Amino acid sequence: MTVTAPTADTLRAALARLLDGLPPTQAAQAVERLIANYRGDTPTAAPILRDRSDVVAYAAYRMPATYEAVRSALGALRAAVPGWSPVTHTDIGGGTGAASWAVADAWDEAAPRTTVLDWAEPALALGRELAAASRVPSLRDVQWQRSRISSTLRIESTDLVTVSYVLNELTAADRAAVVAEAARAARAVVVVEPGTPDGYARIIEARDALVAAGLRIAAPCPHSAACPIEPGSDWCHFAARVSRSSLHRQIKGGSLPYEDEKFSYVAATRPPVGPEPAAARVVRKPQIRKGLVLLDLCTRDDGLRRDTVTKRRGARYKDARDAEWGDAWPPRDAAADDGS
Repeated sequence: MTVTAPTADTLRAALARLLDGLPPTQAAQAVERLIANYRGDTPTAAPILRDRSDVVAYAAYRMPATYEAVRSALGALRAAVPGWSPVTHTDIGGGTGAASWAVADAWDEAAPRTTVLDWAEPALALGRELAAASRVPSLRDVQWQRSRISSTLRIESTDLVTVSYVLNELTAADRAAVVAEAARAARAVVVVEPGTPDGYARIIEARDALVAAGLRIAAPCPHSAACPIEPGSDWCHFAARVSRSSLHRQIKGGSLPYEDEKFSYVAATRPPVGPEPAAARVVRKPQIRKGLVLLDLCTRDDGLRRDTVTKRRGARYKDARDAEWGDAWPPRDAAADDGS
């Protein structure tokens, strides 16, 4: 049977098949090395994923979370540009292909033709294996190309570029050059980084560069003006729920069947792809109290704002109770507020 959309379950099954027999202790040791490398300063000339053991450990440890974070960002992009579907997609620094799985799921049967660029051949090799095991036509047709991710990068014009969990591996000059090349080549660009103060700082840097290059912000921001968060005071990030497989739990040393991946992102489009940004975005977990809901919002006109939605608001109160961190506000398909 052919699978048309690569869901998170499909990815976990493909990982399980390829990683069957891998000793968890061996994978855990490789994961520890990777964590140390990611938290350190890695020069552009040295890719973090250097051999098969590193790549296998990375795939088991990071692919499900990267997939969910990118899929969430793509969902926001789709909501901001309804009706638009990319025909071509380039995944810069895509490694084993987590972002490409997310893109294939986001557009399902209309999934674009994808090219994955990465400088680590072992990562590309495992990505090919996972794609072949997926039974998803669009993934099996992905082109995997070895390419140095640096200021020398040049890509062909494409509809969509994703750059996920890559910028931390680059020097400041290479980060700027890679984002500029993505902005030059693409109609839409999605950049995802860890939901940390440093990750957010890289997202803001990328956001500013995309706007300066003539793109308009589609998500998460409801505008393309300067971010209202004062530097150093806070950071904008969101969370994606990730289900853990038994191997995932063994490698990470956790007992819960899930984890929450914190991430920061920006999605931007170039005319004629015109975004319809949300009027506001929920930027903190909603606080549900007796008879009311507190929503912390980033708004188009008023910057950061807290709204109190009471039962007297009728349908809007129900919308608020159902709202989740990262959602557009008010919901795009919600009925107008009755104001009562």
